[in-house]
Amino acid sequence: MTYAVSHALQQGVYQTLTGDGAVSALVGEHIFDAPPSGAIPDLYVTLGDEQVRDKSSGSAGAALHDLDIRVVSSAAGFAAAKQVAAAVCDAVIGAEIALTRGRLISLSFRAARAVREGSPEQRQIRLKFRAFVEDS
Repeated sequence: MTYAVSHALQQGVYQTLTGDGAVSALVGEHIFDAPPSGAIPDLYVTLGDEQVRDKSSGSAGAALHDLDIRVVSSAAGFAAAKQVAAAVCDAVIGAEIALTRGRLISLSFRAARAVREGSPEQRQIRLKFRAFVEDS
């Protein structure tokens, strides 16, 4: 297996998030492939890190993608970020995400971490998911 399905998976997850009514109701159009530059929204979602491992069998190419989705807020507390994180989970877990290459077999929640960081201080929730994909 190669890294070949990674871009298709990223596109599919991004399209799922931008097309989800609950996520959009909370953050509007502030869903990014990378952290925004310039004027930073008070609350947004961004795709994060990814790690991929080969899980091919003798007859089929497959991989496990451990991927992060981050919710970032400039609010004093975590309440708004946690609402968005819940909507993100609802949007992607169990969703039938169409890929332009390969096929998503499953996407599951792995972990989350809520942290304060940055200057000025931000609240971030780092959601970790695992996607199992096959290449076609």
